[in-house]
Amino acid sequence: MKTPSFLGSNITRVKAHNLKAILLSLLHTEKISRVELARQTSLSTTTITNLTGELLGQGIIVEEESVPVAGTRRSIGRPRTMLRLVPDARYAVGIHIGIGLYRVAVANLHAKIVHNNMAYFDLDTPPEIILAQIADLVQTTIVESKVDVERIIGVGVGASGLVNFETGTNVFGPRLGWRDIAIGQILENALGLPVCVDNNVRTMALAEAFFGAGQGVSSLAFVYGRVGVGSGFVMNGEIFRGSGAGAGEIGHIVMRGESGEKCNCGSTGCLETLVSEAVLIKQAQKLAAEQPTGALAQALQADPDAKVIDKVFEVACADDEPTKKLIVDLAKNLGTALSNLVNMLNPELIILGGMFSQGCEIILPVAEETMRATAFAGLGATVRIQTTSFGWQAGVTGAAALALTTYFYQNTKEEE
Repeated sequence: MKTPSFLGSNITRVKAHNLKAILLSLLHTEKISRVELARQTSLSTTTITNLTGELLGQGIIVEEESVPVAGTRRSIGRPRTMLRLVPDARYAVGIHIGIGLYRVAVANLHAKIVHNNMAYFDLDTPPEIILAQIADLVQTTIVESKVDVERIIGVGVGASGLVNFETGTNVFGPRLGWRDIAIGQILENALGLPVCVDNNVRTMALAEAFFGAGQGVSSLAFVYGRVGVGSGFVMNGEIFRGSGAGAGEIGHIVMRGESGEKCNCGSTGCLETLVSEAVLIKQAQKLAAEQPTGALAQALQADPDAKVIDKVFEVACADDEPTKKLIVDLAKNLGTALSNLVNMLNPELIILGGMFSQGCEIILPVAEETMRATAFAGLGATVRIQTTSFGWQAGVTGAAALALTTYFYQNTKEEE
């Protein structure tokens, strides 16, 4: 794995840039001396001393004496002073807005969730009412977390659909039925905290890049499957959003053309028509009806209150061949889409989330094999593929990561 590069500058006007370099080094290093920090960031020792002095004064970092490793000789003179980031010095709020549910969490500087809540909503409810309910849950979650609101740097929101990060607007959320909803402004007015908003899968990719499996990786793609299918890309520590905030709509890669099924987007033969949760459930219910004495039908009848998708994976992982074939076919289609992604972007790492992570025992190896076999000129051979580090918390952790990077680790407001 490559070592992260955190190069700074000694120009006074870019103090915020230098702080960014220092904070990122501290995030990726448990303890570090001022000398090593200067080496990593290419900043002068004077700049390091001044800026770490400010961080010490704010309680964001602390000093600790280095402890010799057992069996090594103690050096002559005073022990070297090490610097360490204090994870609970500041916090962020993450809000994940999914299809029919939202999650709210308070997370520390390591994006570790200290408290979270969730609630469901009716898709027919006006978005302004839903956002008011979310704001109420945010305030409840902060109180329950026992975190001082003065230590909260901001709020990050990951929302389904096309999102304009600059304006904090959900431009178009087809599955939510939202269009031009000013999420950021509405929540800022309600909470009195700065709010940043992005597409939910892009925030998941960001969380992996800074706090998960993608640390030290130059380029990664996060591919998420549930009600819809989306992806997010992080390259050299920055989210790639595209010119119209639409980068990552992998679910609408045309896989079948005119011979495929009609997609909710209005096109035909999209990836979503082959690998989404609704499609898999429909196929499973058809299989259960055709084979009423089969393992899947029996499992569904035995526990009618269980989620169909959970039972499908349970039966497939128990090696019921007809059910397993449904998952294998899904994984092959996913693998083909991943090979297209590799051909276009050639990421170092691909991370699967949502139901693609849930069914990883079957989905991951089949998708990986297909991707490697079909990517151009062996490009897939060097791409690593794995499931998300954060499980079901990927969405809300991603939203918190968006706030942490925007208002803390990559805060560039002083440069303006």
